[in-house]
Amino acid sequence: MTLLVLSGTREGRDIAAALHRQGIGLIASLAGATRSPRAQEVPTRVGGFGGADGFRQFLKDSTISAVLDATHPFASEITARTAQICGELNIPYCLFTRPEWIASEGDNWTKLDDEQDAANYIEPASIVFLATGRKTLERFENLSSCKLICRQIDPPNGPFPFPNGEFLIGRPPFSVEDEIALFKSLGVDWLIVKNAGGNASFSKLDAARTLGIRVGMIKRPALPEARSVSTIEQAIDWGSAHG
Repeated sequence: MTLLVLSGTREGRDIAAALHRQGIGLIASLAGATRSPRAQEVPTRVGGFGGADGFRQFLKDSTISAVLDATHPFASEITARTAQICGELNIPYCLFTRPEWIASEGDNWTKLDDEQDAANYIEPASIVFLATGRKTLERFENLSSCKLICRQIDPPNGPFPFPNGEFLIGRPPFSVEDEIALFKSLGVDWLIVKNAGGNASFSKLDAARTLGIRVGMIKRPALPEARSVSTIEQAIDWGSAHG
């Protein structure tokens, strides 16, 4: 029997490593969104499962006894599918969801329903830094009057989809000082982020507060009704009990 850890976040890697050190038999799974993911110290598979049917077959073939979902908070399709199929197959499932970011004194955040909503608030001719990843980039097409800068980890496979934008390549972590220097050099007016939570990528928000940059904060998608935990310690305890 094997525990499957969907470990596409920093916390997911830490959870999988801690369980592995406890002697829990597990497989860590990465979706393959990043071309050169950081190495994990546990048995790891990279790539999709081939849809819902492929995931069902993988669970059966690998004798998965439980699934711990530590994917990105915005990987809503993966999370919904995983929770549904685990329910169908009577496989214990737990979702690790880190707490959302909350604005503090000095922050100038605007809550956005989705990417398209940004155009309702951003002034024409603004320089907009998109820290939202390449998968949802086309949803910003309505910001045609602004200059768009999209940061991503891997070099792009093609040109920027709009004439008013450019890619910026960078691999985290980024220090607050580095982010301040970058935003100053680019003349950033707006920073657009998804409310992913966690400490690893908060430095850009610290930098925005320091510089008085406005932030568009995209709200999280709805989560399935399922067992969930919000700390690494809780996730490890659940994995230990079900591995």
